[in-house]
Amino acid sequence: MTDSAVHMHDVRKSYRHFSLVDINLDLPAGHIMGLIGANGAGKSTTIRIIMGLVRQDHGEVKLLGHKMPGQEINAKREVGYVSEDMRLYGRATLGWHMEFMKSIYPNWDAGYADKLSRSFDLTVDQRIKGMSHGQKVKSSLLLALARRPKILILDEPTTGLDPVARHEVLSELMEVLVDEDRSILFSSHNTADVEQISDKITFIDRGRVIDSRDKETFLDSWRRIRLEVSDGADLPETTGLVSQERSGHLATITTNAYGPDFEAQYSGAGITIKEVENMALEEIFVANVMKSRGETTP
Repeated sequence: MTDSAVHMHDVRKSYRHFSLVDINLDLPAGHIMGLIGANGAGKSTTIRIIMGLVRQDHGEVKLLGHKMPGQEINAKREVGYVSEDMRLYGRATLGWHMEFMKSIYPNWDAGYADKLSRSFDLTVDQRIKGMSHGQKVKSSLLLALARRPKILILDEPTTGLDPVARHEVLSELMEVLVDEDRSILFSSHNTADVEQISDKITFIDRGRVIDSRDKETFLDSWRRIRLEVSDGADLPETTGLVSQERSGHLATITTNAYGPDFEAQYSGAGITIKEVENMALEEIFVANVMKSRGETTP
């Protein structure tokens, strides 16, 4: 398998009221990438371009080493795709869908499909139209997973699921990576879901990738620091400063470049560090978006 499951370089796509701008994204084989953005940020457009459903105006896209668009047939043999708006045949049963997929995909794993139906508490002879939203999502995921694809591309798959269904889906996605060659691209506006299963994180906002790193790098390098500032002391401009607020002798800063020597920069300037707080991924995402919008807004 190619070293890169998904590769996008300088990808652009313009619509009347929205544009993707210079999207650069790399998902190595065997990793889960969470693509996080608010509704309308460009997540679904990015995924549709990757899948060859939408043609980019500019830039290079490769899926499992195949150029997109143009080589969709070769690429999609190894891709499992699930989105929140997928529609199965309402009058057909889940079992009918399983047999249909088995007839066209040689890698279909009937034993794994049966295991998933039990894990997801699905009845194979139930018609799709009689299923709940959560059951339909789990059915779509079963049909994608049982093909044993090299990559899963999931566009907001947990939207609208109850907590138990979300737990079942996320647990199964984590099991997928027992095979180190398999990859997942998982888009969501729910940072808790992404934080739970992803090892790589990409933030997208207003059609732009605003940051992309390993999850642990995000969590290790972002801090909120509360300070006590003596009379006459000024807050230094440190590397990675995202925001700072000051009220009298008290100040709070947010940094994305926290490290062993960071605190010394403040204590040496006559400033007392009162508290250093870790930040959740949701807080990091919001701070990243606000910083990006502040820099790009005239």
